[in-house]
Amino acid sequence: MKLFSNNKNRGFTLIEVMVALTIIAISLGALLNTSGTQANSAGYLKNKTIAHWVAVNELTQLRISKEFPDTGDKKSSTEMANHDWYWIRTTKKTEDEDARQVTFTVYADKEYQKNLSTLIGYANR
Repeated sequence: MKLFSNNKNRGFTLIEVMVALTIIAISLGALLNTSGTQANSAGYLKNKTIAHWVAVNELTQLRISKEFPDTGDKKSSTEMANHDWYWIRTTKKTEDEDARQVTFTVYADKEYQKNLSTLIGYANR
């Protein structure tokens, strides 16, 4: 009777299986972390894009209305994509008396803390 055989069809040892499972668990954890980060980034980029559209629309509306804005700050809000976007319009004089520099800064919150987009444009008489 032979106690040890040199059988070539030996399976994996328990240690080898445990090492393989550990590697798979670490890999899956990293994959889940990465996919969660990508989901957060996609939401942030969506909000940033919409905030930029709000700023572009407000500047365009200012130009269409032919309004020559007074210098200083004006706060207001706009609804777009089922969300209220809060913005501050800052108007400054330029060297040309018939032109004003207009900066729209768009925020996601009513407290004007989460700045998502800033757009600088000009309004003419």
